[in-house]
Amino acid sequence: MKYYLAIDIGASSGRHILGHVEDGKIVLEEVHRFDNKQVHVNGHDCWDMDNLWTGIVDGLRACKAAGKIPATVGIDTWAVDYVLLDGEGRQIGDAVAYRDGRTAGMDAVVDAIIPRSELYARTGIQYQTFNTIYQLMALKQEHPEQLEQAESLLMIPDYFNYKLTGVKKQEYTNATSTSLVNAADKSWDMDLIRRLGLPAKLFGELSMPGTVVGELTPEMREAVGFNATVILPATHDTGSAFLAVPARDDKAVFLSSGTWSLLGVENERPITTEESREENFTNEGGAWYRFRYLKNIMGLWMIQSIRRELNGVAYVEGKTSKYASGRTYSFPDLIQEAKDAADFPSMVDANDESFLAPDSMIAAIKDYCAKSGQPVPQTVGEIMQTVYSSLAMAYENGIAALEDMTGKHYTSMNIVGGGCQDMYLNQMTANATGLPVFAGPVEGTAIGNLIVQMIAGGEFDSLQSARDAVKNSFDIKEVTPC
Repeated sequence: MKYYLAIDIGASSGRHILGHVEDGKIVLEEVHRFDNKQVHVNGHDCWDMDNLWTGIVDGLRACKAAGKIPATVGIDTWAVDYVLLDGEGRQIGDAVAYRDGRTAGMDAVVDAIIPRSELYARTGIQYQTFNTIYQLMALKQEHPEQLEQAESLLMIPDYFNYKLTGVKKQEYTNATSTSLVNAADKSWDMDLIRRLGLPAKLFGELSMPGTVVGELTPEMREAVGFNATVILPATHDTGSAFLAVPARDDKAVFLSSGTWSLLGVENERPITTEESREENFTNEGGAWYRFRYLKNIMGLWMIQSIRRELNGVAYVEGKTSKYASGRTYSFPDLIQEAKDAADFPSMVDANDESFLAPDSMIAAIKDYCAKSGQPVPQTVGEIMQTVYSSLAMAYENGIAALEDMTGKHYTSMNIVGGGCQDMYLNQMTANATGLPVFAGPVEGTAIGNLIVQMIAGGEFDSLQSARDAVKNSFDIKEVTPC
């Protein structure tokens, strides 16, 4: 049996998913799971890179222990975050997380150099306060010496590939999230980089998904007990998730549902008009130079944060949530609470920046409702119903804007990722949009990661044949409007 390994790391956890093809179907097996956590270091919220690296290595060892050695390995993570390396390959500074507040005011700094309309016309990437372009300008102000010392910039998955193989490659799909890649040329926009005063040496050749990074270093082979070839998937997790969408036709809207909700379609060419910018759509680079034309919506982060607070954990490290309930809520518990308050009418703008990294998500929702003159949710059910109604409304509005921008009419919606298991949200989404919802597969990101590896390994001859296999391999639930 020929195995392929997807190491899929999200904002809260990472998983090692082994995949193989059997009778034309893709078979998955989770062999390891580990937590991803942020730590407060030097005044900033940062990723615990040592913890992530330990999780990666332990998962590789788990493959050896199971007697299932992958021929190839691919890593995907979230986008926009990066590390800097010196000439010896050592990390410079901390891996600051995108939810950290250091980018406050950096949009004005960049706007003064490159007008926002020009930036979008060149890169096609939507404005978000945490985009890498703003992170780098924040670093330039706070620690210019780190940029001067750096010889390499690697996005988070690129960095872990380097630790596995000793080879540095900058992968295209994740690089586009920096807002520094020219959408037309599909390469770093060196004019933008020069005007921002960023070191040109940090930006090298971009590599496409399917590119071989290299074999495990001798040290890694000894540490995990085998050798394997590391291959680039779409290292941006949304890029991988979209590859796994088993759409029936080209009139389907895609939604990758996790910590973030990424709503959009695949286009052959970017849409970088001023109208598109004003609607805050993004043109993220995808495998085989497909563009993911989508809108970022806050997503399940709101629900995850509420659950954390109710269970006694505040977002700010070292503090206890003032909304600790004395009981432990599961996600099904929260769904039932929402159902019991289904008539509660209040809604919030899920994309409002007040929900990005609040000390208390519950307090932020209550405050928004109060300021907007709506009934303020008091019970757990009312809070949850507010979030569910707000997400469904955001999806409805997103699809309407998508149709305006593309000139197409969409007739169905495919939801992949962990959020597709929330059938209450799926039903509310179907009702709000008036579209049939096809939910699944759950492990969309890992499957998309594996698809690239399997095509490189000769299991499938095209993306379409791989997507056909996804449709035949996994349970896809249909939810109709009611």
